[in-house]
Amino acid sequence: MKVLLIKDVYKLGRAGEIKKVATGYGRNYLIPQGLAIPASAGAMQQAERIKVKATERRAVLNEELSDVAEVLNGKTLAFPVKAGETGRLYGSVSNDEIVNAIQLNYEIELEKRQVEIEPIRQLGTYTVPIHLTMDLVPEITVIVHREGEAPLPEDEAVEQIEPEEATIEDAPSVDALESTPEEDETPVDSDESIADEAENEAEQPEA
Repeated sequence: MKVLLIKDVYKLGRAGEIKKVATGYGRNYLIPQGLAIPASAGAMQQAERIKVKATERRAVLNEELSDVAEVLNGKTLAFPVKAGETGRLYGSVSNDEIVNAIQLNYEIELEKRQVEIEPIRQLGTYTVPIHLTMDLVPEITVIVHREGEAPLPEDEAVEQIEPEEATIEDAPSVDALESTPEEDETPVDSDESIADEAENEAEQPEA
């Protein structure tokens, strides 16, 4: 089926674009979550207007979050873990834990869907993109090392994360314009007005 995106959707497209998607994905996720509407004739008439408004909103968010991107970009977090002889973890390091570590160290609150990584189950060093907006994607380094051993590389500044540390409750929130399709969760709505107006205009196209 074809849908008109009314919000940015990571790995799919930007607001105002018309995309062909699997019927189940469109009907069960994109449309119910307020990310898209069916690409009817009436809706398509509103595509350019939605695109312009979303571009303006994205520019504002990019400016607001540029300082956050600078803080995060290039940072290194180390997680001491228990692991077997082959380096496989007894458990995993999840995006939840990475989000918590960012809260603790930098007082920046993120949604776990903004941290694009599968659960880490092996010792090693990983580059992790943080999706603030479609245009702002700083990268951090995550080092998962064995408990009792120093994280590598040793000559770099590393924030050591203890598994039992709690998260910061009142950290400032980072709003994101886009949503990640892999997570079936309610996205962070940074521009509800665009979605509401797009749906109303699509239902009542101009004569």
